Amino acid sequence: MSALRRSTEDAAAPRGLDVAASAAGVAAALVTLAAIYLGSRRLRDFDAALIGYATATVFLAFGVVYRYVVWVQSPPARRYLVRGWGSFLSWRNFRDFPTLVPRELFSNLAFQTFIAKRGAGRWLAHQALFWGVTLATLITFPLTFGWIRFDVVPPGSRYAMYLGGVRTITFAPLTWLGWMIFHALDVAAVLVLIGCTYFLWRRFRDREATTGQRLGFDFFPLVALVAISVTGLLLTFDSALLDGQDYAFLAIVHMAVVVLTLVFIPFGKFFHVIQRPASVGVDVYKRTGLEREGVFHCRRCGAPVESAAFVRDLERTMQELGLRFGEWVETCPRCKRTQRGERYLEQVKRGFS
Repeated sequence: MSALRRSTEDAAAPRGLDVAASAAGVAAALVTLAAIYLGSRRLRDFDAALIGYATATVFLAFGVVYRYVVWVQSPPARRYLVRGWGSFLSWRNFRDFPTLVPRELFSNLAFQTFIAKRGAGRWLAHQALFWGVTLATLITFPLTFGWIRFDVVPPGSRYAMYLGGVRTITFAPLTWLGWMIFHALDVAAVLVLIGCTYFLWRRFRDREATTGQRLGFDFFPLVALVAISVTGLLLTFDSALLDGQDYAFLAIVHMAVVVLTLVFIPFGKFFHVIQRPASVGVDVYKRTGLEREGVFHCRRCGAPVESAAFVRDLERTMQELGLRFGEWVETCPRCKRTQRGERYLEQVKRGFS
């Protein structure tokens, strides 16, 4: 995670305008506009009240693709992105290791089982946050784009859901199915609040989390998710119990919070959600390389370090970056610490005797 965090921060560092990234970002924005136009049947199913969300999504597409292209231009990211996707899409890997990709998708991407090693509470909170955001995304983007709409079925006792203008299902609003369809975003908001509450509590109480957090990068994303969830639940509360007397004001507040958060995604911690799928391919690449080429042993003590293919690619990357200590890649973490201590003793400590 520390390496991912550094790459995320590096991608956010100020730099000049990147022409290739700009072109890719503009293309992504145009594709998003085309998806909205065509998916809503030339805007016939598009709800004008959601134009703020749609506009923010277009800017989101540009920002995410721009930053992603800038990120993958660095030698480490480019090399492991190519290796990772090559391994993920490899027919040879699928033939030799048919269960590897499904296992990685399940454990690394869907359920993030590696987080469970850091604590059950932390994993459960992360799952609540992850699935809450995923559920909200799967609902709000199609609704915003006009891909999904609902209509009353005469004589008015049932609703029909249309997908791309095609009628799919009908349901009564007072059944459990109707309740789930109309309140799915409320369920997502509750899940997000559970996860955010845990992580905010941890950032205030856990010294390990407190010392490393920063206001804009670590704290603001959680506050933004809390604000989105609370204002969304207030919309339901107002319409159900207050006859919608403040609904217009709350809708504007909710839209403002969502739009600001969407625009912020490419420039903060949320961007790691976009980067995360690439790690699945990298894990596949490391595991298949380990099976085929074996493990690389530390040149100093003989302890296993990583797969031979991974070490070889890391050495090439360091050469591309002009780093002159590539041999350190061939030593285990324990030997690195030992060598640093020895050099400190030789070059610094003895200078004071």
